[in-house]
Amino acid sequence: MLISVEKTEIFESLSSPQFATLIKKGQQIILQPKSILFHQDDLAERCFMVNRGRLKLTMLSEQGKEVILRYLSSGELAAAIAVLRNQTYPVTAECVDETEVIGWDKPTIVALMHQYPAIAINLLGIVFDRIDDLQHRYLEMCSEHVNQRIARSLLRLMRRAGIKTPEGIHIDIPLSRQNIADYCGTTLSTVSRTLSIWEKKDWIKSGREKIIIKDPHALVLFAEGV
Repeated sequence: MLISVEKTEIFESLSSPQFATLIKKGQQIILQPKSILFHQDDLAERCFMVNRGRLKLTMLSEQGKEVILRYLSSGELAAAIAVLRNQTYPVTAECVDETEVIGWDKPTIVALMHQYPAIAINLLGIVFDRIDDLQHRYLEMCSEHVNQRIARSLLRLMRRAGIKTPEGIHIDIPLSRQNIADYCGTTLSTVSRTLSIWEKKDWIKSGREKIIIKDPHALVLFAEGV
């Protein structure tokens, strides 16, 4: 099933017939959970839009530590700038669950931008939004206590992938404690200790690769240092 044009980042200004035409010009790929769509430092031959499922974008530091930069869901774009600039992929894209993507090579995406200038304008907005997000996370790393960073990270993921349930807001991404540590830039032991404290306070509920936010307001106050 194809997502609607209104739910896409880069094509949202186009009509449904135009959107359908663009999809036909791309390559459809379906991948199983934990499959790798592309590896960091591979030549960036195609950019991809997530049609169904989710991608986890990770980067290896010079010390070999994996850092989770972002999760992409339906309608979001990966690797467009790397493709347009003839670079290598700056991250590795791994499928969180069964994932369907549409890919375009550089000649195709450039031709589409000439045909539909709104695509280039939308892409510029996407780049600015992601730079802003990374700046906020960098500021958090430099100025906030690690437990506040964990709280902000859970709230960020909740806003992106939260589903209301009778128990609270379920983050609809498989999240191990190691995943959270990699996303926050901290250690597994710190995340485990922090989540255990919050479970005792009834702020969250955690299980195997599962996080439910039971008291978002308490996490917001904690993140703000109130």
